[in-house]
Amino acid sequence: MNTTQTLQPLTREQLARRVARDIPDGSYVNLGIGMPVLIAAHLPAGREIVLHSENGILGMGPPPAPEAADRDLINAGKQPVTLLAGGAFFHHADSFAMMRGGHLDICVMGGMQVSAAGDLANWSLGRAGEPPAVGGAMDLAVGARRVYIMMDHNAKDGTPKIVQRCTLPLTGAGVVSRIYTDLAVIDVTPDGLVVRDMIDGLTLPMLQSRTGAPLRAA
Repeated sequence: MNTTQTLQPLTREQLARRVARDIPDGSYVNLGIGMPVLIAAHLPAGREIVLHSENGILGMGPPPAPEAADRDLINAGKQPVTLLAGGAFFHHADSFAMMRGGHLDICVMGGMQVSAAGDLANWSLGRAGEPPAVGGAMDLAVGARRVYIMMDHNAKDGTPKIVQRCTLPLTGAGVVSRIYTDLAVIDVTPDGLVVRDMIDGLTLPMLQSRTGAPLRAA
């Protein structure tokens, strides 16, 4: 991941590039609101990856230059996007039918907590009076064939975001396939959390000390 010998977490752009590298050719992919939208700018050249947005777009391209942005061409996060040749618009209901029908190969979403069993919490901090706003995240979590989570390894207060059991309201139970953080790439398997990759200078014991669930090496 990182070529230096000092412990330097990945920036958001570097993390987006790392996730993009693992998306196979020919995949239909939904990029969730927030950090995952950065992936669109880092997809490998020559690899055909069809991007979907739940507000009814298939075939999105990289972000536009600021002066070329079209305020009527936006993704689900209301950010300007581009449309590649062959791209399409369709009804919101058709978009959700794609999501719920298992037609997306991968969904990349942000996360607040991921459990050792692959449970995902990414829509609420559980505060009193907080309105329900899970939106399309629950449809994507259960409908996509693989769910990748892209997030910081630890919260701002240093607490682990990868935990034994989620304490926040769930988006989906047992839905996460792989976790990409600014420190490591971790697979969720029937035998637990398996570390596939780490930033240079980081050891498994160091990573374990910042994680709230048991890890093992690949």
